[in-house]
Amino acid sequence: MQLSKHPVDADRQPVVVAAFRTAVGRAFGAFEALEPQDLVAPVIRHMIGQVGFEPDAVDDVILGNATAGGGNIARLSALASGLPVTVPGVTVDRQCGSGLEAVILASRMVQAGAGECYLAGGVESVSRAPWRVEKPRGKAGLPRFYGRARFSPDDIGDPEMGVAAENVARACGVSRERQDLFALSSHEKAVTAMDAGAYDQEIVPVESGGMLIERDECPRRNASMEALSALPPVFVDNGTVTAGNACPLNDGASVTLITSRRLARTLGVKKGLMFIDAASAGVDPNLLGLGPVGSTQRLLRRQPALALKDIDLVEFNEAFAAQVLGSIDRLDIAAERVNREGGALALGHPFGASGAILVTRLFSQFARRQTDGALGMAMLGIGGGLGLTALFQWVEEL
Repeated sequence: MQLSKHPVDADRQPVVVAAFRTAVGRAFGAFEALEPQDLVAPVIRHMIGQVGFEPDAVDDVILGNATAGGGNIARLSALASGLPVTVPGVTVDRQCGSGLEAVILASRMVQAGAGECYLAGGVESVSRAPWRVEKPRGKAGLPRFYGRARFSPDDIGDPEMGVAAENVARACGVSRERQDLFALSSHEKAVTAMDAGAYDQEIVPVESGGMLIERDECPRRNASMEALSALPPVFVDNGTVTAGNACPLNDGASVTLITSRRLARTLGVKKGLMFIDAASAGVDPNLLGLGPVGSTQRLLRRQPALALKDIDLVEFNEAFAAQVLGSIDRLDIAAERVNREGGALALGHPFGASGAILVTRLFSQFARRQTDGALGMAMLGIGGGLGLTALFQWVEEL
């Protein structure tokens, strides 16, 4: 299949040559005491040891983050990892899409010839996220704590994530039973993959609280339809979205090494995940979970030779079962084709890292399958009514 590629020469084709992540911890769980940079630094150091590139050759460190207290976590993490002070860093905030946006941005920089070597990914620590306090509007006012930033003006609608998931379930006719079945499947696939060692090569052990954390904390071996069906709705009276078919709150990090094809060959890398294209799109913020429908359709328009049936692996961020099912129904993707080794309903959703984890999961699966030319997609919905989709191709001989 002849896909549309944007670099003017093949040497500038962006390639993910390595991808690693921490285990995903439950909020206030295994990584409770670690600051975001403490999650990223071990992953970067592991990357350097595995690939053997010169640290001062990194053109930039690009990390996504959604809930930290500002500053520049990418720069802080680069320094904490021991990278030379000459290596810059920039932090990206597209909320849940931040980690994938970082990967896309690094890939576009390689395409443009602005650089040849980038560390790109994301990090989130809900456990260490600072409290958000709004200043009073007058001298006599009192400060007000609030949970998240505003994504959309009131006259359009800015629902909480769970309420938005209920909106999608209602608009798309996604039943409670389907949501629970999908959540159960996610846990079952994740536990099977974990037991088979499918995550072992992608997870970098991280020391926390005197223990080495190297396994995801949230997949449930005892998940059952009986238990899921008994859970009450959380966000809307008589609703369908529960704690069982929604993702947990999490801590974690993921980093990819993205180089030009030319540099990959110089480093002696034989195979990798080529970045082909990406697209973002906006949708109604009240139905924000359907964002991936718009971004995927836009990407397909940019790639007229491509059809969704051609995609071998689809990694879709599972913020809510309702959102995934509503989106894949509209895209006509069968549920069994999505997240074959489990998704965020089981593994967790560390917001700023999740998009990079999708890419890491694609890299890991393709590396084990060794299917030359196979195509993979990473996609997710984002607060405020946004979708983000990226297309990759596995290459056995760079």
